[in-house]
Amino acid sequence: MNRAATIALTPLSWLYGAAMKARAALYRRGSLQSFAVAAPTISVGNLTTGGTGKTPMVAWISRRLADKGLSVCVLTRGYGRPNPAQRLLVSDGRQIFTDASQAGDEALMLANYLIGQAAVICDADRVAAAGWAIENLNSNVFVLDDAFQNLRIHRDLNIVTIDATRPWPAQRVLPAGNLREPAQALERADCIVLTRYDQTQHADIASQIEQATSALVLKSRMKIMGIRPLKQEANAPSSKAVAAFCAVGNPEAMFESLRREKFEVRHTIAFRDHYQYSQNDIDKICRAAIAAGAESLITTAKDAVKLQSLRFDLPCYVLEVEIEIENDKRLLELIDQALLKKQNK
Repeated sequence: MNRAATIALTPLSWLYGAAMKARAALYRRGSLQSFAVAAPTISVGNLTTGGTGKTPMVAWISRRLADKGLSVCVLTRGYGRPNPAQRLLVSDGRQIFTDASQAGDEALMLANYLIGQAAVICDADRVAAAGWAIENLNSNVFVLDDAFQNLRIHRDLNIVTIDATRPWPAQRVLPAGNLREPAQALERADCIVLTRYDQTQHADIASQIEQATSALVLKSRMKIMGIRPLKQEANAPSSKAVAAFCAVGNPEAMFESLRREKFEVRHTIAFRDHYQYSQNDIDKICRAAIAAGAESLITTAKDAVKLQSLRFDLPCYVLEVEIEIENDKRLLELIDQALLKKQNK
């Protein structure tokens, strides 16, 4: 955003920030009610627009809870789906019942990641969805995806992910900046996970945040677990000369991950977050990649769920990543405390 646009939008940011502060105060005083559900609830969210590594964090927590023998259910809004007011069972933890066009890319990606470990439900009303999951799926613990600003549902543990590669704190709230609410909202967090910390040039970001909040602050990185073919018939890549494309909140982080793994990234293409690809888009990507000397394409797991029906003139592979948290034992202790606290109520 250029300087003139930022200045023009600043008064709207003041109004928006004041409204978000007032809303949070109403919940804090009880004027607006927050509803608890009959099972432990762990929220993962962020303070900014754009990708912060929130979805890998949801998957990480869900897997650790499943390892404890719990019946885990992820509750998500399902960004970009055509019927946002309708409840959609994406997965019961054993099978997937829908596709990306109905569930949205992130919800379907989580369902794929968590087969055998967690159910996934899309519903704007997460309180009602939790009640339904307890009754119909026997869920006994919930992970809320992108719920830091969803104050209507009570949470027993509040986790915020912050992308360490982007300077913090951002200067303004929406629409002049990228903050969803003023930075003081971090006071609600129990734990802040700095993602992509290994890629940051802002070495003091951890100390800045520690000074601004009493929450536990942990560092993490996105660990590449490997690449897999988008289409099952594809062979392993024979060359490191690739073109990378994606439609995620922080595309440069994905491209930099490939460079760190010694891929020869000949060409990069970034689309807006949650972009819906057409065959024409893929044809253009393939032509540009071939012209740049790339011998294959690489994209993200979030993009892959939207690409299965499209034709590729180059082999396409999917980058698989997992969040790796420094001192993850401290986060696991917080999770155990939240579970125990709920049991004792």
